[in-house]
Amino acid sequence: MAAEATPRINARYLESFTNSTVRILGRVTGLRGESATIDANGSVQVHLNRDAHLTLNNAVEIIGKVQPDLSVKVFQAMDFGSNIDLNAVEAVVDATHRYKEIFYTAD
Repeated sequence: MAAEATPRINARYLESFTNSTVRILGRVTGLRGESATIDANGSVQVHLNRDAHLTLNNAVEIIGKVQPDLSVKVFQAMDFGSNIDLNAVEAVVDATHRYKEIFYTAD
């Protein structure tokens, strides 16, 4: 059984991946109860699970499902700290979609 593809996206691609599992890496800009806002080349609302422990202004990688309202339901969150090159992250996202046949199957 093959693992489900989890394409790397940013806020710009949310609408294209509704009801799909994705990876988003961005900086935590807001925390409120069981939700957070991250900046991933645009604002993304995420609904946290009990295992998610985010730190304001740190980078975080979210694996989750894009909801119809373009928020993301978190399955897993990993804190990447504050020393990350977000320009490099954007370059990876760009390459993922420019050469999508390598990374995921477009429906």
